[in-house]
Amino acid sequence: MMIEMKLKSLVVMAMMLMSSVVVRAQMDFPDADSKYATELLKPGTKAPDFHLKTAEGKNFRLSSLKGKIVVLDFWASWCPDCRKDAPNVVRMYREFKDKGVAFVGVSFDTDKASWTKAIAKYGMEYTAVSELKKWHDTKISKDYGVKWIPAMYIIGKDGNVVLGSVLSDKVEKTLTEMTAKKKTIPGTSERVTIEGAMGKLAAIIQKPVLSTGEKCPMVMILHGFMGNKGGQLNELIADSLQAHGIASVRFDFNGHGESEGDFSKMTVLNEIEDAKKVYDYVAALPYVDAVAVSGHSQGGVVASMLAGELGSKKIRAVALMAPAGVIREDAIRGSAFGKSCNPLDPPESVELFEGKKLGRDYIVTAFSLPIYETAAPYNGPALIVHGTGDRLAPYTYGERFHKLWKNSEYVLLDGFDHGFTQNLYRADALVSDFLIKTLCK
Repeated sequence: MMIEMKLKSLVVMAMMLMSSVVVRAQMDFPDADSKYATELLKPGTKAPDFHLKTAEGKNFRLSSLKGKIVVLDFWASWCPDCRKDAPNVVRMYREFKDKGVAFVGVSFDTDKASWTKAIAKYGMEYTAVSELKKWHDTKISKDYGVKWIPAMYIIGKDGNVVLGSVLSDKVEKTLTEMTAKKKTIPGTSERVTIEGAMGKLAAIIQKPVLSTGEKCPMVMILHGFMGNKGGQLNELIADSLQAHGIASVRFDFNGHGESEGDFSKMTVLNEIEDAKKVYDYVAALPYVDAVAVSGHSQGGVVASMLAGELGSKKIRAVALMAPAGVIREDAIRGSAFGKSCNPLDPPESVELFEGKKLGRDYIVTAFSLPIYETAAPYNGPALIVHGTGDRLAPYTYGERFHKLWKNSEYVLLDGFDHGFTQNLYRADALVSDFLIKTLCK
């Protein structure tokens, strides 16, 4: 009996730990640079010149590329993350080589045969150099503050650092902006208040500068459980859309952020009502000619159900990021964000963290929440982005949306977790590119 009680206690503790991670994983995330790029040279710093041998045995100086944009890629053939990133770097080289960008691969290999074999394997057609010394013994690693690989730099035409990052997608985004023939569209940002289902909703409308009578599409960006409109991924998407002539609205659901409402009274159903109120508001704006919706985690569930209820005539496109279709199954199992409860008779409230309490209505409505059934009628363009490393809302839940919506695209990111913490810029690029392609036809 005692053993059985201890086992039950351990199970409950494990569920509490995992579920608390679920909640936190739907909040805001710093990107990997905040941890791994802290010692890289800062923008504006003069890039140290270096003189190294190429794989062919020729002499190479960085200063020989003065007047060009230069990308330095620090890597090694023995580095698993470098090998994983290599195809992406090669793709970037082919994309930008005719746009005044030179790539230089700086290897920390000690064995020349292994180095040159990797160059051939990945088709690295750009300049490759190495000291052929152990990583931390190399002068260049010290000069450039490289404590983690892969790491990349963009050096401007003036020889100064533009960006140092461990994220190749972030480098690609910056290169795209630097080499764009067409200037990005300037925009404005405005704080507005929208009447929601449970009180006033705080929102930010970001839009391109429009001439008199000009119209543009509008994208509703929905945050996840315990998130808010100021999440970094939401802001990245809004900025990318605005640069291509698309407006967006980010808002806090009831009981979240700066919006009114009691968090303990929040449910997925009244979040859908919030979203409908926001839809009505933006659809009535004189400059809006189409509305689309994007959502992460629980916001993805709300976005899918909103699209199913309003239909493709009103919702022109849908982008779901790690949609938390697991909500219903969690409720049926009696798992309430870190607490175990009787799903048939849940308590009046469940205390979470940061002083938040989850109300009984949330659990009761989640128990029978018709997520996929409600989303099913939507037949417009859709994108679902999910990570294979998502242990909070496994990628199979995103896959179900793809199977449900015949006109959808499904992108599975290898190793990415629920919050896309491996690279927020990759998630931004996928979602933004899809919406731009769909809405700017």
